[in-house]
Amino acid sequence: MLFALSCYSRGMPRVAPVITLNSVTDTMLHHLIRSPSTPQGLAMRSRIVLAASAGQSNQRIATALRIPEVTAGKWRRAFATAGIDGLQDAPRAGRPPKHGPDVWERIQGRACQQPEAYSRWTVRTLARDLGLPPATVHDVLIASGLQPHRIRPFTFSPDPDFEAKLLDIVGLYLHPAENALVLCVDEKTGIQALDRTQPGLPLRARHPRTWTNEYVRNGTQALLAALDVATGRVIGHVKHGRTSVNFRRFMNEIVAAFPQRDLHVVLDNLNIHRNDAVQRWLTRHPLVHFHYTPTHASWVNLIKCFFSILGKQGLSHRVDRSTSSLRVFLVRYLETYNETSAPFTWTKGPEKLQRIIEATKAAHHNGHLPKRRPRTRTRRRPANNIKN
Repeated sequence: MLFALSCYSRGMPRVAPVITLNSVTDTMLHHLIRSPSTPQGLAMRSRIVLAASAGQSNQRIATALRIPEVTAGKWRRAFATAGIDGLQDAPRAGRPPKHGPDVWERIQGRACQQPEAYSRWTVRTLARDLGLPPATVHDVLIASGLQPHRIRPFTFSPDPDFEAKLLDIVGLYLHPAENALVLCVDEKTGIQALDRTQPGLPLRARHPRTWTNEYVRNGTQALLAALDVATGRVIGHVKHGRTSVNFRRFMNEIVAAFPQRDLHVVLDNLNIHRNDAVQRWLTRHPLVHFHYTPTHASWVNLIKCFFSILGKQGLSHRVDRSTSSLRVFLVRYLETYNETSAPFTWTKGPEKLQRIIEATKAAHHNGHLPKRRPRTRTRRRPANNIKN
């Protein structure tokens, strides 16, 4: 916890409070300084506090930051009194509000209602519906924190052991067993080798790279990947498809790469991860322990973070005329990624996890669970390789 000591004595000069920061507060202040959206005044106050925590005097801080000494002392005392909240600007008088509470209530209430003729509100459609200027509606929505244009998807896990599985995997991330290696394993299937039907133009000044909307599918590849939670390195193999045989071969190579090590593997509930052949494989490898994520909760698996990076950095602008070139690229990308890889940090703390667990339990109790639809076989249509 942060704390500050200040000493005042009648007839004696004011003593600058001593500032001590914990790791969380220190990280928040550095984030405020680095963030491009932070107001410059708040960033300057954060620099003052960080310099004060390093033991610098107000005079030295003022000289280094080129500000008056009284300014350095003011924000030093404000932080000592109220913490980070003390660095915010106090409310100012300004001109009186143009619209009263009744107008605010109208806008807030209507924004939270489903429109009849639209799927969602926009500022202009809501303003037209209420007969108010769009600028007024926009200001009220911003001040109220209402964002009708956004939607946040979610899925409640139907797994009856959701809490136990979730806490088991999070415990592996935060407190792994001694001399044990935690790996997150999954497959990214259907990576398409797409080629454009017409040549594009390269990047130029004031002209972005171009390509045609039509593309040709040249096959797909599957990437089997294992993320080392401790180092962030990724071991990957590129295959033609996702099969139980390929999965067991991949696991054999993982075991060979880390001999005589306890391996705790986090993976989802796919059939090739838990069929009879895999159970027999686990019997032959007693040092390997599988930890299955809760159903409909693959976000617990940290390998998804790597797949997201791969999709955005490596695959979004790719042009491949064959699966061979795609395979070569994926192997080269893994090698390049591992040169600068770093471990991912689990950021969902106990309070967040508790809210997720309680919401999932409430969904189980109220019957709000995803329903499985029976699979129906459909006739395959002739392949159309050109997509317009």
